[in-house]
Amino acid sequence: MPAKSKAQQKAAGAALSAKRGETKVSDLEGASREMYDSMAERELEEFASTPRKGKPEHKSST
Repeated sequence: MPAKSKAQQKAAGAALSAKRGETKVSDLEGASREMYDSMAERELEEFASTPRKGKPEHKSST
């Protein structure tokens, strides 16, 4: 499942970094913390590796 926005992709990257032990879990906030708790490393890799070109900064609420 690809990321729908740049913000979602960045949050997945932060959560993935924590899953791999590269950053502290306590540094995560908001969406990245939720992703860390609820997603597997493989899922986070898919979100974080989505090409950014053409993605909105934030996903629209509609």
